[in-house]
Amino acid sequence: MSPRRRPPRRPDAVPGDDDQDGAAARMASRVLGYDRVEPGPDGRDWAVRAVPGQAAQKVYRCPGCDQEIRAGVPHVVAWPKADYSRDVQDRRHWHTPCWNARGRRRPR
Repeated sequence: MSPRRRPPRRPDAVPGDDDQDGAAARMASRVLGYDRVEPGPDGRDWAVRAVPGQAAQKVYRCPGCDQEIRAGVPHVVAWPKADYSRDVQDRRHWHTPCWNARGRRRPR
């Protein structure tokens, strides 16, 4: 049996370089996912982020179905792209199927 090969080093890695801020940002992007922009049925662009179950620690109310999104349930966070400041009041937590079906639903 041949020995395992070490993975190649990243070209930007410097021995002894403790990049704590960069490491924290990379970990947050792995846990929280990346932002994407999706057009909405209302003509506005929405910034969208997928939240995995291990990062979902609070209970939210989905605006699509008006049901609770319990802690530990993967879901989607969306906010208007024009207000890209990510203001807490503008963010909405949706069940993933509710977000995907928002264009097919009638307004209440």
